[in-house]
Amino acid sequence: MAASVREKQTAALKRMLNLNAPLLKNTAAEPVWKVLVYDRFGQDIISPLLSVKELRDMGVTLHLLLHSDRDPIPDVPAIYFVMPSEENIDRICQDLRNQLHETYYLNFISAISRSKLEDIASAALTANATTQITKVFDQYLNFITLEDDMFILCNQTKEMISYHAINKPDIMDTDMETIMDTIVDSLFCFFVTLGAVPIIRCPRGNAAEMVAVKLDKKLRENLRDARNSLFTGDNMGSGQFSFQRPLFVLVDRNLDLATPLHHTWTYQALIHDVLDFHLNRVNIEEASGTEASPAGARPKKKNKKSYDLTAADKFWQKHKGSPFPEVAESVQEELDTYRAQEDEVKRLKSIMGLEGEDEGAISMLSDNTAKLTSAMSSLPELLEKKRLIDLHTNVATAVLDHIKSRKLDVYFEYEEKLMSKSTLDKSLLDIISDPDAGTPEDKMRLFLIFYITAPMPPSEADVEQYKKALLDAGCDLSPLNYIKQWKAFTKMAATPANYGNSGVKPMGLFSRVMNTGSQFVMEGVKNLVLKQHNLPVTRILDNLMEMKSNPETDDYRYFDPKMLRGNDSSIPRNKNPFQEAIVFVVGGGNYIEYQNLVDYTKARQGKRVFYGCSELFNAAQFLKQLSELGQK
Repeated sequence: MAASVREKQTAALKRMLNLNAPLLKNTAAEPVWKVLVYDRFGQDIISPLLSVKELRDMGVTLHLLLHSDRDPIPDVPAIYFVMPSEENIDRICQDLRNQLHETYYLNFISAISRSKLEDIASAALTANATTQITKVFDQYLNFITLEDDMFILCNQTKEMISYHAINKPDIMDTDMETIMDTIVDSLFCFFVTLGAVPIIRCPRGNAAEMVAVKLDKKLRENLRDARNSLFTGDNMGSGQFSFQRPLFVLVDRNLDLATPLHHTWTYQALIHDVLDFHLNRVNIEEASGTEASPAGARPKKKNKKSYDLTAADKFWQKHKGSPFPEVAESVQEELDTYRAQEDEVKRLKSIMGLEGEDEGAISMLSDNTAKLTSAMSSLPELLEKKRLIDLHTNVATAVLDHIKSRKLDVYFEYEEKLMSKSTLDKSLLDIISDPDAGTPEDKMRLFLIFYITAPMPPSEADVEQYKKALLDAGCDLSPLNYIKQWKAFTKMAATPANYGNSGVKPMGLFSRVMNTGSQFVMEGVKNLVLKQHNLPVTRILDNLMEMKSNPETDDYRYFDPKMLRGNDSSIPRNKNPFQEAIVFVVGGGNYIEYQNLVDYTKARQGKRVFYGCSELFNAAQFLKQLSELGQK
């Protein structure tokens, strides 16, 4: 598989926007103008992949939500990109009756059932609009790609398939079936888009196994139906097929509850942990102006700013996995380089007589005029560079404020020591009872990691003492109730996860960032550097991908949907190591595990690993789910 999943999903969307015709390379002609109508699901799938400008280049003049009030736009085709749900179908039928558009291209994110298609057909008949429905397509795009090698299942209804939903004690079998079907539907779409039938491995006796069984069945049924199979010749673009099939490893979140609570130290994971980072967009509240307001005046309104962290942002691509101090240094270096070029920008602006112009207006100048002068071509580029530097300066400063005010470096270092079972330099109680260190939530996370990773559970008396300190610090203890049950249950089931001998070594002071002219005041923040170690998820993948024998994974079930008779064995048929693998965590994942897998893959030539999860939560969101489970 040469193409990444992001490229494949983007290509599928572009084909759809091209009225489901393949894109031609040399089209200098105007695109066909059209309207795009999507629901929230469609919006979430498109927004991380295509910018508004790219949509416009594809001829989309308007993009509207299905359930908004829309006026008739008679003389253009409309492309619908929606889930095949009852209410969406009703709305489409209503659109047909109201004759909103000239022609309709209906694209369903996930496969539509026969009965719902009949509903649309009868609505089209009564509205006398059968000729206007040009095409109906199942797109099989029901998943959201966030990185070249990372995807999540859905965002709108993530409560339905959250860790909390899967693990609540009073769940009905029928509800569980629905959750599993939802997950399987999305995974099926993922493999259709990837164009490969995987070999599936999963542990026994948990949600991951239920997903594996259903997915195997669904892939198998599709492969049997030779006429309509989505995995045969015509439907697959040629040349995508590598001879080796990918390995698909399903694991359950319960395998490792410490990592999602862990304080982190790499850029992307930190942004997700401390800021509002969602579908590749980060929202920051900026206090507008720091001068003191007169007594009695209303406090100043905070400005919300949102920034998109995209694949085109080279700084982001290079540094999203770097330790934070390194990022701060790099932003500073970029800033210094830019300052050196700033005079050049002023000079270029004056050549073009644009001194007072708004920067946005300049970057909008079209490329025909750009060919006039070299000044023109280098100015937008420099301004784009400045925009990215400003973006990362703001984001990194916001992250740094959290690190400093909550002493996150202390937490990170201490938790790494807990997880690698190395000697601790100060007692846990001290950190919990230190009023300056972190929020109640930080303390709770630290304590839960201690509780989860402790080889021997602490004695009742100790636990009482910790509980008192946590309550004094203002913590909500309900997550602990759940973790206690969970630990008692897993003690019967399996050995606790081993976190590898991770280590953090403090380096010398920051050279670049400590000098006085710096944007970042890093005093008092430790310069910690990570040593590469494998988290439980990465270790399991390594065993299965390299065909290593290990008691932890020897019992994993083996499914091959291409085999005629599914046999329930855990004996893999192929003995060669895999070149490509997808790891999927049922019950939710995080950027720490993703980063750990990326680092693991970097060290191995020619291997590719994708990371997927049913939802992406940060520690705060996960803690909230644990606390809801603890209150049951």
